[in-house]
This record gives sequence, C-alpha cells and structure tokens, in this order.
Amino acid sequence: MSAYTKGTALEITSHSPWAQQFWDELIPYKDRVSQHPLFQNMASGQLSLDCFRSALLNFYPLVAHFPSYMALGLSKAIDFSAQGVTETRNWLIQNIKVEERHLNWYQDWAGGFGLSIDQLNQVRPPVAMNAVNHFLWHTNTTGSLAECLAATNLAIEWATGDWSVQVYKGIHAYIDHPEVNINKRSLAWLRAHAHYDDLHPYEAMELIKRLCADQPELQQKAFLAAKEGLEYYALALDECYKLQSKTA
Repeated sequence: MSAYTKGTALEITSHSPWAQQFWDELIPYKDRVSQHPLFQNMASGQLSLDCFRSALLNFYPLVAHFPSYMALGLSKAIDFSAQGVTETRNWLIQNIKVEERHLNWYQDWAGGFGLSIDQLNQVRPPVAMNAVNHFLWHTNTTGSLAECLAATNLAIEWATGDWSVQVYKGIHAYIDHPEVNINKRSLAWLRAHAHYDDLHPYEAMELIKRLCADQPELQQKAFLAAKEGLEYYALALDECYKLQSKTA
C-alpha cells in the first residue's frame, strides 16, 4: 500500500477482512463503469463526435456540483470525538478546493470539442443521466458521513480515475478531427484524473474504514451507498451510449 501514501498526510493502512470484502465486492460495479463501451470507444477514437459531445455536456452537472456534494458531507463532520471525523473534515476541506480547478479544466475539455460555457451551464440532462446527481444530492443530504464518502469520493472518483487513464492514452485519436481542438488546456482535466487524482478513492476508503470501525451496520450502509452510486453512474452511461448506436 506504500505507493498510495506519496503526497498525502493520510496514511493508507492494510485492509481488515470486512474492508477487503467491501472493496472486492465493489470491483465488478466499478468495472461496469470504467470498462463501459462508451469509454472504450472514446479511448479508441471510435466514439462519434455527437455521442462524445453528449457525454461531455450531460455529465457536466456531475462535475460542476461535485464540490457541493462534498460540502454537504463536510457539514456532517462535527463530532470530533468520533473516530475518523477530524481526518475526514480536513480531507474534504482540502479536496473541495481542488474541485474548483477541475470545473475550469472540464470546461476547457468541453470547449475543445465544440461546446460553449452557455451550453454547459444551461444543460438539463436526460432523466437517466441526471439520476446520479439526484442520488448524490439525496445521499449527501440524508446519509451518514461514511455514506457520503462512499457514494461520492469512493464510487464516483474510483471509476472516473480508471476510465480517465484509458481515455487519456487514446484521446489523440481525435487530434485531426476538424471540429476538435486538443491541446494542453483541453487535456488538463483528463491528465489530472489519470494521474495524481488516483489517490482519492484510496484515501476515501481509508476514511470509511476509520468512520465505520466496529460498526457492521454502518459498514453495510456505506457499501450500499458506493454500490448504488456506481449503478447510477452506469445507468447514465447506458443512456448516453444510445446515441452511438443511432449514429453507427
């Protein structure tokens, strides 16, 4: 686990049996997202420009609202006598600031594929693509601190980090497209998520372990929050990918 401690004050510890089972049972749901045909085609340059733009446009609210979801979780980090709460508070404060840059970088990526800021800000995603946002609003409003981390920073960031690696490696397949502008600015979001951001899900899992220690009921609730977050993510991808089938 030492590879995941570089650059962070949060020590990543070995998993206890319950935590290892928690992690392992989430992998198929995470892979359903990160290995989705939409991302595979995006990485190979086979995704149509219409479908690519639809993905960038309709996932924009997820990116734009992500720090708001985290802030809702932060509002629950108030019992500093409870195990893991202080560390979670500090971690959320630090990473909410990071998300400010991510929004600008995502706008640059979308702009490189022909989308304007006005289009992004005015988007109303299809219901199936917006469901993940409603789930995250609900979980971060009504759930425990551990559930908030599981649904948001573990589930969403884990899968996103995985697919970003694939897409970043293959994105230059679009470099010669006359309607696409690929440069350092338009690649910043992908580059960040494919590289240094890969710590976030491991850190989130570490915090979940601390928050849920010796509390089997809370462990199960956190697992379900992460699982459902990934399922809603996959639902959004399935909906978006329908456009590829129509244009194929």
